[in-house]
Amino acid sequence: MVRRIGRYDFEMKSLALSAFARTHKRRKGARQVRSTGRIPANIYGKTAAAQNLEVDSKEFGLLVGKAHSEIILVDLTIAGDARPSRLALVQDVQHHPLDGHVLHVDFHEVQPDEKVTIKVPVETTGECAGVKAGGTLEHVLLKLRVRALPKDLPENILVDVTSLEVSKSIHLGDITPPSGVEILGNKEVTVLACAAPVTAEAEAAPAAGAEASKQPEMIKEKKGEEAPKADDKKAGDKKK
Repeated sequence: MVRRIGRYDFEMKSLALSAFARTHKRRKGARQVRSTGRIPANIYGKTAAAQNLEVDSKEFGLLVGKAHSEIILVDLTIAGDARPSRLALVQDVQHHPLDGHVLHVDFHEVQPDEKVTIKVPVETTGECAGVKAGGTLEHVLLKLRVRALPKDLPENILVDVTSLEVSKSIHLGDITPPSGVEILGNKEVTVLACAAPVTAEAEAAPAAGAEASKQPEMIKEKKGEEAPKADDKKAGDKKK
C-alpha cells in the first residue's frame, strides 16, 4: 500500500467572480462584448436552462492566477439576475490561437449538496527508490477521475513514490483518496511505474542489428555449379 502524506489533498476553495447577463449573441455580439473589456461566457447545469453571461477579462485573469490548479470552482455573482448567486466549475476556456487572449468561458453549475465527477492531475512527492537505483519514473496516468461534493474536490492527487522500486508499479487501488473523495476506475490500472535501467548490452543490441543490416548480401553459388574457367570460355568463343 502506498504511504499517504498530508499535503496531497488540497481541498478546492471557491473563488468569487462577478458576472453579468449577456444580451449580445452570435459572433458579432461576442466581438462587441470583447470590445468592452469583457469575455463572453455561458453557464449550464442540471437544474436550470443554459444562460449567456459575460465576465470582466481582468477579473477573470486574476482569478485564474489565484487558482492552484487547472480545476477552478467559482462563486458567481450575477448582477440583476433572479438567481444572483451560483456555484460553478470552469468547464472550458477558449484562447486566441495567436495572442492567447481568452475568447470564451463555459461554466458548469453545480449544487453544494450534489457530488460531481471531474479529472484531477496526479502529482508525485518523495525521491523514488527505483530512480536512485538507475530506473526511470513513468507517469502512466496523468489524471484521475474522482467524485466528491464541490467542497471536498481535491485540486490534485499527490502520491508518495519514496518506496517505489525498480520494475514495480503503483495501481489505482493502491492510492488512498482524501476524505470524502472517491477515485473512479479499474483498481488494477497502473498509475505510476519505475522502469528498469537500460543496460549497456541492451543499448548495444539495436546498434549491432542496424550495423548488420548495412552489410552487403553475399550471393552464393548453387551447389554443384562452378564458375567457368578462362580457358573454357575462350574455347567456347572459338566454336562459335
